Amino acid sequence: MSILARVIVPAGVALAVFASPAVRAQSADMTFFVTSSGPGKGADLGGLDGADAQCQKLAQSAGAGTRSWRAYLSTQAADGKPAVNARDRIGKGPWQNAKGATVAKDVADLHGANKINKETALTEKGEIVNGYGDQPNRHDILTGSQPDGTAFVGSDDRTCKNWTSSTQGAAMLGHSDINGPATNPTVKSWNSAHPSRGPDGGCSQADLKSTGGDGLLYCFAVN
Repeated sequence: MSILARVIVPAGVALAVFASPAVRAQSADMTFFVTSSGPGKGADLGGLDGADAQCQKLAQSAGAGTRSWRAYLSTQAADGKPAVNARDRIGKGPWQNAKGATVAKDVADLHGANKINKETALTEKGEIVNGYGDQPNRHDILTGSQPDGTAFVGSDDRTCKNWTSSTQGAAMLGHSDINGPATNPTVKSWNSAHPSRGPDGGCSQADLKSTGGDGLLYCFAVN
């Protein structure tokens, strides 16, 4: 090995070592992300508790596990239990992604002029989620929510049986890239673009993938 090579290699190693704490510090400040993966059972997340656990697990893997994390999901009134609104379970904000960009100042801003789009709706790893036109498209995010972040009323299932079904039912989905076919009037909704559907019943992993999703979630830090 030449003298030049011996100098360059340690320098490269040193740069990687010094970069790591900065990356970890940035992740520790993260208060919003899209999950890089779902539990793998379609919309059967194990209820709200299971969805929150998925958010917490991925946040922990990214160095942000000291915060308490919640999935942005609503549930519908059923079996004598009241509905739960996604907007009421995610804290007060502000929320920023893994790169430090603020996506919303507070709950009102989140459901108004938020800055969620393909460039800001990053995973816990700081990676962009494939969107409309990408292969595979993964922009369909499970929410079960109306545009204002509240639960649906009535008999139509919009939460895959409150996040316990991987077959029958349907889940309302948002578009993390606020993009999609122009024929869909709600295509630019980050949290209420369209319901899931598919030959398995609407809630399986295959069904979610067939319309441009992968069983992914929005996660928010509540503290």
